[in-house]
Amino acid sequence: MKRYIILMLWISSQACLAQTPPNGPEVTDLTWDKFTVETVVDDIKVPWGLAFLPDGSMLITERAGELIHFKDGKKTNIQGLPAIKAAGQGGLLDITLHPDYASNGWIYFSYSSEEGEEEGSHTAISRAKLNGNSLTDLEVIYKAAPNSKSGSHFGSRIVFDGNGYMYFTIGERGDLNNNPQDIKRDGGKVYRLHEDGKVPSDNPFVNTQGAKPAIYSYGHRNPQGMIIHPETKEVWVNEHGPRGGDEINVVKKGANYGWPVISYGINYNGTILTEETHKDGMEQPLYYWVPSIAPSGFAVVTSDKYPEWKGDLLVGALSFAYLEKLTLEGNKVVKRERVIDGMGRVRNVVMGPDGLIYAGVEGKGIVRVVPN
Repeated sequence: MKRYIILMLWISSQACLAQTPPNGPEVTDLTWDKFTVETVVDDIKVPWGLAFLPDGSMLITERAGELIHFKDGKKTNIQGLPAIKAAGQGGLLDITLHPDYASNGWIYFSYSSEEGEEEGSHTAISRAKLNGNSLTDLEVIYKAAPNSKSGSHFGSRIVFDGNGYMYFTIGERGDLNNNPQDIKRDGGKVYRLHEDGKVPSDNPFVNTQGAKPAIYSYGHRNPQGMIIHPETKEVWVNEHGPRGGDEINVVKKGANYGWPVISYGINYNGTILTEETHKDGMEQPLYYWVPSIAPSGFAVVTSDKYPEWKGDLLVGALSFAYLEKLTLEGNKVVKRERVIDGMGRVRNVVMGPDGLIYAGVEGKGIVRVVPN
């Protein structure tokens, strides 16, 4: 009976994959496919985050709690990480460099931390410097609270806008009834801080009694992709919906993105979560996926090495194990294509300093898309 149920679920997922979403095109094979996918770093179980150092070497986070430095074909484990609670969807998550890393040496990373009075864990953001094979000068920039025993929905991505601000995401930890709509609680939010962790005086809720002052927007579910769009300079996120209803959102200061009051998805058991997809005072997504692709990682193609793709969006699709490329006309998705298909769950995607697309593939490692 168990095998039958699994088979029926698989057949259903394949049928859903071929469906045209209600607000966009069906995902298809590529119209331009003159490239090779090469493995750059192998044997990494969950390559969650990736950052390039100025010398072209890589810092890669393994969700289980390892920070890997890959240089000259060799992997070295970096010591000095804080205590990390690697369980469920938690662990060592995103990593990025300060925009002026060459001068100040700061590396920022997110992880699940048990720090706090309550049992469980929550998302934390820290920064440190790399000295040889060890981290030094460790500082905790933000620690969400209260802790939760849930193993789900930690977020978490970090970006800098180049104007002195750092943005990061924290998922609602599976507590949809309390966290995402409550600005007095962490979770289900996009946050904004100065690069040293101080709260900007013009954040939207700094003068709201009891609110978390670092919050920039709320009503999110579990954003695992975030970019500063290279043309508009806006903050864009992609986030997991429930069963259907994954979203791309353009983040606005103080805005409410509706979860779980409005959604284009349903509960995992097939029951209705909410009958509302629109509500006054709540933002609509730029795009949503039905069925869900489980988006993780986010990038914009900015390199001339992919002339057919320049300006397109790249999103890892965990559910169907491919990298999705979306072509936009204005703010409308007009084409969806599979780039890295069948290699494994694509967890992360970045544009490398060499102009090539790099992706983290679960159970494999880091791959890159090389034009022929």
